[in-house]
Amino acid sequence: MHGTRRTLLRTAALCGLSLAMTIPFAFAQTEPEVALTEPGPLPEKVFGSPDAPVTVIEYASLTCHHCKNFHVNFWPTIKEKYVDTGKVRFIMREFPLDPLATAGFMLARCSGEDKWYPVVDTLYRSDDLWAHAADPVEGLYSVMRQTSMGREAFEACLRNQKLLDDINEVSRRGAAAGVKSTPTFFINGQMESGALSPEQFGALVDPLIEAKN
Repeated sequence: MHGTRRTLLRTAALCGLSLAMTIPFAFAQTEPEVALTEPGPLPEKVFGSPDAPVTVIEYASLTCHHCKNFHVNFWPTIKEKYVDTGKVRFIMREFPLDPLATAGFMLARCSGEDKWYPVVDTLYRSDDLWAHAADPVEGLYSVMRQTSMGREAFEACLRNQKLLDDINEVSRRGAAAGVKSTPTFFINGQMESGALSPEQFGALVDPLIEAKN
């Protein structure tokens, strides 16, 4: 990087050009920008049109009560009003706050692409059966058994070291982007923390949508 920069500077001096004309405005992204915008090791979980004027990235944990509140009480309204109508592209990323949340995310990934969100939704709605159970692993299995996952597949999933590493990497990138708590949202790159109600969400995205029209 330093050698490239020196070469550009020498070229600018020889050609009589200013530094501002020689080096692009966005010469390099910052670490938080790279962590947020570059795809991680796992397939992105994306809802909505790729052409939407607003992109929202959420980092969440399955054992987070505020995340549960958002997904159970607020997300259906937001999805119907903004995502399904092509106004917002919504990306969900894992940011587990503890090993139980990590295990839940692993099981959701092991369930397959078409079952990922239904399993996440089920885990949020049934957290009393596993996140607060005396035996949380057995609690998780009792929930996953309802999704047709057998014991062998359940145990194999939780032993999948690569999947564990990949989820940890998604979380690490989130931390590099500035995430410290869940849920955290990035709305066209602007970070907002807390379970956004439909009204709060609208106040943030409506001006961005109007600016694109």
